[in-house]
Amino acid sequence: MAKRVLVLNGPNLNMLGQRQPEIYGRKTLAEIDAATEAAAAGLGMEAICRQSNCEGKLVTWIQEARGYFDAIVINAAAYTHTSVALLDALTLFEGPVVEVHLSNIHKREPFRHRSYISGAALGMIAGFGPVGYRLALLALDEQWRAHEDTP
Repeated sequence: MAKRVLVLNGPNLNMLGQRQPEIYGRKTLAEIDAATEAAAAGLGMEAICRQSNCEGKLVTWIQEARGYFDAIVINAAAYTHTSVALLDALTLFEGPVVEVHLSNIHKREPFRHRSYISGAALGMIAGFGPVGYRLALLALDEQWRAHEDTP
């Protein structure tokens, strides 16, 4: 059975393509989601992409992912730097979590250098734009393959 990956995007990412293209690029979230779903299919995975501007909705989706999804890829956007609630929900999730950021948060304003999400993440991919989602899927695939090879 294909591994299921929940791809979550936080606030303002629905405005990609319009919002600060010099930082976030010109692709829309719909384009990024389609590329992510295609990349997942190419790896034998199923990716379900969701976006919300509401912290509580993201927490609920993470809670509901338990027992159904094998991994979570999350770009929590501004909630990365503020949300203990997302950290707590992700900590309850049994599978791996990969944190993604379109921009390199460590080259931006100092308040963006702190990530609460990292406390629950297997790793972080930042600064590679939309390809970061595909890199997250590749990282998950490598992790799963490594564990299959372990006796």
